[in-house]
Amino acid sequence: MNAFLTEWTPRILSVLRIVAGFLFMQHGMQKLLAFPVAPARPTELWTLSGTAGVLELGGGFLLLLGLFTRPVAFVLSGLMAFAYFISHAPAGFWPIVNRGELAALYCFVFLYIAAAGGGPWSADGWLRKSDEQ
Repeated sequence: MNAFLTEWTPRILSVLRIVAGFLFMQHGMQKLLAFPVAPARPTELWTLSGTAGVLELGGGFLLLLGLFTRPVAFVLSGLMAFAYFISHAPAGFWPIVNRGELAALYCFVFLYIAAAGGGPWSADGWLRKSDEQ
């Protein structure tokens, strides 16, 4: 079992990146495209929420592809830390109470991806292999 997990660890990193990018991208799609469901209030582009939507949609898409993975994940980790402390922390200490558990989780998932990279199933990995040939 341990050998199997060791062998699959890099691939599971890629799966984590793909799923996190896909889920995160939906937050930007909702804010900017009103898809798959419109937000409670329309999002204006040149606001904090609009800027977050652009980063969520664009950054989520880049993570999904695994392109510029480390810098994108680092920026998105900072975005989620900022979102947590600006929007959620003032409502209370505990993330379950202030509804910030998703922002906190995204922050640390993206920080891990920034440190670990995109894994073997990424555009970065594909570009690195084509440069070596």
